[in-house]
Formats: sequence, structure tokens, C-alpha cells
Amino acid sequence: MIQIGDVIVSLDVFEKKFSCDLAACKGICCIEGDYGAPLEEEEIGRIEENYEQIKPYMTEEGREAVKSQGFAVKDCEGEWVTPLVNNRECAYAIDEKGCCWCAIEKAWSEKKSAFRKPVSCHLYPIRATRYPAFEALNYHKWKICSCARVKGFEQNIPLYRFLKEALVLRYGEEWYAELEYAARELEEGRLIIK
Repeated sequence: MIQIGDVIVSLDVFEKKFSCDLAACKGICCIEGDYGAPLEEEEIGRIEENYEQIKPYMTEEGREAVKSQGFAVKDCEGEWVTPLVNNRECAYAIDEKGCCWCAIEKAWSEKKSAFRKPVSCHLYPIRATRYPAFEALNYHKWKICSCARVKGFEQNIPLYRFLKEALVLRYGEEWYAELEYAARELEEGRLIIK
């Protein structure tokens, strides 16, 4: 683990190769899983604030799920997550030319909504966990992302580089520059982790 500011970063973030391959996986991460996407509490309010702009992009089933379950639900651990349609896909998932995409992000990309998407989706496959004194970034390995690992390996794209935009949005340019510096030090053997 490497600490940058008040964020503890797993070595996997530097060492694992990853690059989403939507042509292969078709966005299955929005459909598979036991629960919806993790949400931070303030994100629920942001979805609610922008819902009238997001709703037209959603499927009828998605709108019904939100109507009956709310903008977010609690999982078995008491954490907020997006509601699901028929205990399967995220209520905000949509089909875009045979590929699963996010109605929240589509509304944002068309400048209809001020909220891009949940940070858990933007940072995936990194999972950010908050603790009282720090935040931890860990790699979440999911079998459905095997094509992303293959593509990342073939193109030699480390996870931290693949997620640059999301990490900069979350932590800032200066923080990301420190992350890149740590990555170079690790690669060149100047940073030894015991």
C-alpha cells in the first residue's frame, strides 16, 4: 500500500493492467451482481435533483423500479446502492446499440443533467472505502471483466492510467501527479515496499 495524502492506494492499482472492452463485454457490469452500484449518500440527492432530466433516458422498467423502490436502496450490509429491475440490472441501465450504458451518464453527456454518474461506477474496478481517518483504494477483480484485463495487458495499460480521468475528478490533478510519481518510482525500483 502507498499513501498519497489521506488516501491509501493498493499496489494492485499500479500493477494490474486494465482497459474496458465494451465491444466484448457489452457493459455486463450494469446487469450482473447481487446489488446495484454503491452510492455515496450525497449522490442520492444528486440523482433526485437531476431525475427529471435522467428519467426520459431510462427504460420503463427502470422508471418503475425507481418509483417503487426509490432513488436508492440499502443492501444487506446497510450500504446505499442503486435499485434493480427484477433483482438483476441497475434501474438506470439502458441499451445503447446492443451495449448496456447508464441513463444518468447519457443525460450528462447530452448536457441535460449536472450529475455524471456514481463515483463507484466511474472508478470501477477500483473500490473506494472511507474510514474515519483515510480512504482506501483497492482493486476489485470480477470474472466478467476478464476481457478488460486481457485488453489492458495487451495494451500495457496500468489500472491507475486507465482510470486517470475518474481519479483526477475524485482527488484532483495534484493528487494524481503524486500517484504517477509513485508509479514511476515503483517501476524504476526506487520505491521499495516491505
